[in-house]
Amino acid sequence: MALVELATFHSPVSAEMARGRLAAEGIEAVLFDGGLSSLGLGMMAPARLMVEEEDLALAGAVLAEDQR
Repeated sequence: MALVELATFHSPVSAEMARGRLAAEGIEAVLFDGGLSSLGLGMMAPARLMVEEEDLALAGAVLAEDQR
């Protein structure tokens, strides 16, 4: 199964909140490059929220719902 990028975040806090929201819905997600964003380098290397390709649509809907 392949991981695909769902979203990018310049703030490590926002990235972790999104990951936690997905976990609450039973969707496994991982953060790539989160360490760089926590060093204040988020504008150059934002944290990437990755999910399984088969979960992409549902995970996107979950995060979009939270933005309403």
